[in-house]
Amino acid sequence: MMDGETSWVIHCNDDTARDIDEFESFSELSDEGNQAASAVSLDLILPDDLLERILACLPVMCIFRAGSVCKRWHEIVSSRRFLWNLSQVLSQKPWYFMFTSSDEPGGYAFDPILKKWYNIDLPCIEKSNWCKASSCGLVSFMDNDSRSELYICNPITRRWRKLAEPPGSKFSDYSALAMSTSRVSNGYQISIVKSKQVPGNFYQWDLSIYLYDSETRIWATSSTEVFTGWRAGDESVICDGILYFLIYSTGGGAPENRHGLVPYDLSGRSSHGLLIKNSIPVPCPLTCGRLMNLKENLVMVGGIGKQDRPDIIKGIGIWMLKGREWQEIARMPHKFFQGFGELDDVFASSGMDDLIYIQSYGNSMLLLFDMSQKQWKWSLKCPVTKRFPLQLFTGFSFEPRLEIAP
Repeated sequence: MMDGETSWVIHCNDDTARDIDEFESFSELSDEGNQAASAVSLDLILPDDLLERILACLPVMCIFRAGSVCKRWHEIVSSRRFLWNLSQVLSQKPWYFMFTSSDEPGGYAFDPILKKWYNIDLPCIEKSNWCKASSCGLVSFMDNDSRSELYICNPITRRWRKLAEPPGSKFSDYSALAMSTSRVSNGYQISIVKSKQVPGNFYQWDLSIYLYDSETRIWATSSTEVFTGWRAGDESVICDGILYFLIYSTGGGAPENRHGLVPYDLSGRSSHGLLIKNSIPVPCPLTCGRLMNLKENLVMVGGIGKQDRPDIIKGIGIWMLKGREWQEIARMPHKFFQGFGELDDVFASSGMDDLIYIQSYGNSMLLLFDMSQKQWKWSLKCPVTKRFPLQLFTGFSFEPRLEIAP
């Protein structure tokens, strides 16, 4: 298999019977015996439950390959008990799926552990500009036109399900999609923040929050409010039971007040009419902000705008929210910032666990930031070339898991 061209469909099951003598005990092996034979014999005497635990610690791609080794290994990685063992293993490093076309949903997924790109097809999604949100191995997609088609899937197993149509206006001006999945029950919650301009009034915007619960499979209207001087956009995330979404100024004001953050407690359901009053200022003038959940901590990656010209990006920063205060984690070194070429004032960024991905819309270069090691590095080059000057790239991160299903 060529790097960058690996596909799930090429994996097959080797049901060939093993033509090897079985040993009743390990002691029957001669010390002078062939090492290869000894290795195979260890597989024969290793109990299934122990082998399951060993295989469960492998990266996802290696598990696929392990299932092609022999009939026994295929049956193990396909068993319910093995999938349960997988759920007990610490989360995998998040992959990054990069769309390679503005109109088509196809693309490549980057595996940071094996440092390889894989060509995979996403189910359900029809266009790359659909709204996307991911959590604990599941990804939700919502169409970007009517905002009424909503799907949830596991990109690795390709299992998917269409959800009931969300309530509210179909053609909102802006919609922000977020989701949170329980690692214990595998149940999930999806939120949509819709923002629509009040007819004839540019400064007033109707905002509605809708919540979906996988247990009841029912949508509920959680909050409605009219914002004056602010609107919601397409950035939101659920973190430790709190829904956070960015708001954008619709009037004048100082550059540092162009963005804000609204927290909404999903358990207590914040009082109506108090959302805007509870907003949190951003740490500096931003050209754009990207929200993500890293180990139940809210992290924002933002383009830092110039004080006098906020539309001009001068750098990229990473902040973590502590209470109502922002703590700066890192700023992108200038050599990496230059590496993007002409980085637009807006860009794609997402992450989970300890890993953050940052990508310019103008090219397929992908930068990684490791939160635990405070280290910046480039990914292996994506196996796609830019076909025309205005071609755009975007993407999202997701956790590769086999055991979870929508």
